[in-house]
Amino acid sequence: MPNYHTENIYTCPYLATQSVLSGKWNILLLHHIEEGPIRFNELHRRLEGISQATLTKQLRQLETDGLILRKVYAQVPPKVEYELSDIGREFKQVLEQIEIFGEKYIDFIKTRKTEEES
Repeated sequence: MPNYHTENIYTCPYLATQSVLSGKWNILLLHHIEEGPIRFNELHRRLEGISQATLTKQLRQLETDGLILRKVYAQVPPKVEYELSDIGREFKQVLEQIEIFGEKYIDFIKTRKTEEES
């Protein structure tokens, strides 16, 4: 069986985009990082339910994938900020469409629930 992730990701735009969306926290991380440079602890506070280990892993993966940049400041205590890379900023359009769909879907679910209760 072929490994689609490594063999076809560079030829199929759907697989390439799916790889960005594959991490449980990736969309939320990119959403918070798109607002501007942000520190690790602030991300951790904003994402209820994510462990520090998972946050670290997801941030490293987004950095490896080239979607975010990690900037380390030479100071004590150490200061690290994350921001979107150029290609990460391109993903903002996708995030906007996800938000629009999400709002419509929430309305759809609420309407359906109301209809079922009637």
